[in-house]
Amino acid sequence: MIINTGQRTDIPAFYSRWFMNRLREGYVLVRNPYNPQSVTRYTLSPDIVDIIGFCTKNPAPMLPYLQELKPYGQYWFVTITPYGKDIEPHVPDKARVIDCFLHLSEAVGIHSMGWRYDPIFLNDRYPLSFHLEAFERMAEALSGYTHAAVISFIDLYEKTRRNFPEARTVSAEDRITLGKAFVKVGQKYGMAIKACAEGDDLAPYGVDCSGCMTIPVYEQAIGCNLKVPSKAPAREACSCYLGGDIGAYNTCGHLCRYCYANYDADTVRANRKKHDPNSPMLIGNLMPGDKVHQAEEKSWKDYQLRLDLL
Repeated sequence: MIINTGQRTDIPAFYSRWFMNRLREGYVLVRNPYNPQSVTRYTLSPDIVDIIGFCTKNPAPMLPYLQELKPYGQYWFVTITPYGKDIEPHVPDKARVIDCFLHLSEAVGIHSMGWRYDPIFLNDRYPLSFHLEAFERMAEALSGYTHAAVISFIDLYEKTRRNFPEARTVSAEDRITLGKAFVKVGQKYGMAIKACAEGDDLAPYGVDCSGCMTIPVYEQAIGCNLKVPSKAPAREACSCYLGGDIGAYNTCGHLCRYCYANYDADTVRANRKKHDPNSPMLIGNLMPGDKVHQAEEKSWKDYQLRLDLL
């Protein structure tokens, strides 16, 4: 079983105490964002959970708990972008995040770490030349601590358009220019450049377009094959296998202007006031009329010897 923590919010940055309480108690309740009275109960035993996928802009609050996390397989995507407080108002100083990335990599291993440089957008303050310089500077700092750098370009979802109305899509020409340059940087610093849900347009230039949170990535992280059930992609052009997401929308306190998971700042603030670190749910608790069902879970580890014939 794969548990995912990061498609709806940033649990390591804002809810690390709650998350560890859930691991200690051995289960978590997750409200369906599209059918709120439907609640899924996930068992969090390391005998069932093969790997936990983390996505965060600030892993620091989780670092004190790394010893407790050792029984679980882990894969960490840490997003480090070069934007300022005008775009990412509550993301910590990037030098601090890089230091945390290095510490985390030393603790969990290089095959359990990925760097996300996304979303990429261009404007007068953040032109093409800015990204070319910033990406190489960060890649140099992270060299030897990850083998993967994931890029994607801004998607103008409805929420993004509302909170970041001046954002514009990145042209095909600029995407290719950045993709080609990033591949060269990746070769220099030992990183494969992967595209997240961008189709195959950058594949001819050396970008890996097979997906970022894929089963082979998880298998390499835990050193074991996984025999997973078939699953529909989360969205068109996405090749990732995301597992059960235990987060909740409209709860991330970073308040990045490009975010697709927050409606607006007022909604986030209201929801965060309902958070109880001792509750089995991220926001609030069970309500009258809620229907709880146990997720079907089992370990997907496959210990049989597999021969990949060429």
